[in-house]
Amino acid sequence: MTDSAPRRVRVRAPELTGKGGWINTDDKRLGLAELRGRIVIVDFWTFCCVNCLHVLDELRELEEKHRDTVVVIGVHSPKFAHEADHRAVVDAVERYGVEHPVLDDPELATWKQYAVRAWPTLVVIDPEGYVVAQHAGEGHVHAIERLVTDLEAEHEAKGTLRRGDGPYVAPEPEPTALRFPGKALLLPSGNFLVSDTTRHQLVELEEDGETLVRRVGSGARGFADGTGETASFNEPQGLALLDDGAVVVADTVNHALRRLDLATGEVTTLAGTGRQWWQGSPTSGPAREVDLSSPWDVAVFGGKVWIAMAGVHQLWAYDPAEGTVAVTAGTTNEGLVDGPGEQAWFAQPSGLAATPDRLWLADSETSALRWVDLDGHVHTAVGTGLFDFGHRDGAAEQALLQHPLGVTALPDGSVAVSDTYNHALRRYDPATGEVTTLATDLREPSDAVLVGDDIVVVESARHRLTRLRLPEEAVRVESVAHRTQRAATEVAPGELRLDVIFQAPAGQKLDTRYGPSTRLLVSSTPPELLLKGEGADTDLSRTLELSPAVPEGVLHVSAMAASCDDDPSNEYPACHVHQQDWGVPVRLTEGGADRLPLVLAGLDEPAEGQTP
Repeated sequence: MTDSAPRRVRVRAPELTGKGGWINTDDKRLGLAELRGRIVIVDFWTFCCVNCLHVLDELRELEEKHRDTVVVIGVHSPKFAHEADHRAVVDAVERYGVEHPVLDDPELATWKQYAVRAWPTLVVIDPEGYVVAQHAGEGHVHAIERLVTDLEAEHEAKGTLRRGDGPYVAPEPEPTALRFPGKALLLPSGNFLVSDTTRHQLVELEEDGETLVRRVGSGARGFADGTGETASFNEPQGLALLDDGAVVVADTVNHALRRLDLATGEVTTLAGTGRQWWQGSPTSGPAREVDLSSPWDVAVFGGKVWIAMAGVHQLWAYDPAEGTVAVTAGTTNEGLVDGPGEQAWFAQPSGLAATPDRLWLADSETSALRWVDLDGHVHTAVGTGLFDFGHRDGAAEQALLQHPLGVTALPDGSVAVSDTYNHALRRYDPATGEVTTLATDLREPSDAVLVGDDIVVVESARHRLTRLRLPEEAVRVESVAHRTQRAATEVAPGELRLDVIFQAPAGQKLDTRYGPSTRLLVSSTPPELLLKGEGADTDLSRTLELSPAVPEGVLHVSAMAASCDDDPSNEYPACHVHQQDWGVPVRLTEGGADRLPLVLAGLDEPAEGQTP
């Protein structure tokens, strides 16, 4: 359903409420009434979601440019059980440098009031308190900025625009040596190199894991090569030793791989352009000319540097000999599908560990431990999909993790998993197929490195490295299982009209120069839920048929639309790709809805006779 010239719809914005309270306001409660006169952008996010982190970065320039007219309000809406912990939300706000007020909404009260269905979703409220736009997914900030400029002019003329400082209050900085460290590497010297993610630096520590040797990087967000003092990073994460003794760094928010010369401290760029990869961009080529997307970890496997490309749910590889990068596994679809690399689905791969015959990976959004064999086939050891998680030991096929970010190969052929949202270190033994717990009472462990008979864990939310003796017997814990707690949409069995709403931003139109500019991919869990309508097509509307024999399940919907500047005189118009994946829990009920609208960009205005 498309419309290149949408009319402005006036819908009163619901109040912002959440039991967790407010962050970055010095404990002051905010309401829409006191924001009247300002343009408000409400960002529905959750801190596990890499697409949400992309939007935080996209918003920074807009916030700075329009700081006297625009107020961004984050509404934190949790997916995982851990994300409903207020302390964890406070940590995430600092970890990712969020410089606007955030409402902690653990029960999804505001999410439901705004009928949000996906992370991330952006809602624009005009100075008179009306919703004027909604966008799901990332890549929409260019359109929102154009709308902001129009709203500024309109409400300046009406006298309804109020300029001035916003309600953001910066927290006091904490004097810790590390601040939300991401990954660690044992150096040949016996020292540790740690990615000090929130401070945009690399930190070398002595063998005790505490004494500072040096810092690498200026400490300011940036993308600059140079000496250890002048080079800059942007939320670096993964680290790996290259054959030449240098370190390769996953510079996550710069969408790049960097090289650190340990002897000189010199930092150079190996791969990436600094721009984020979008659908249609090259997927292989000279490493410095190809865009990447949130590389989260790196590991040397089979002579190449494999990359956990969290931002596009894929694995890539950098070839040091050829100076090239290429996709090695994953389709960019988000989910858990095994098989040949080119057919596999991942969901935010965030941790890697190589052995001679396997590349292990922590697939965080599916709470899964997976591996790639020497033939490039993908296998799952632990995990079932996007919506099942918890803390349960035992046979791998029924064991549960919760958003793991790291994996470490152990000497006996087993692997340790940094089970981040369970605050635990887990172990999977391929020989027995069993999952056990090695340690608990860690705080958001994100990586671990083996040091002799000890394992040193990156306790990210305690800002430190913690040394543990590898126990001979596992710690026993009470089993806990969870499913993502989102209310299911009640739909009628039989035919269901799926409408993805996309309205091209003002001044743009759908890009049809080279064929259809839209794509819709639909599948379901369980697969038996869909009798008709599965697969890919170019139309953003589709009639599905739901099986009355399946009482509930999840519809997986992936939509893409490309729009370009509508200026016939411009031979090379600027183009933008809008993309979003939805997982919509549904319950089949007689009398349920026969239409499912999902807003990619714009506002839903059902045709006459349709149910909204």
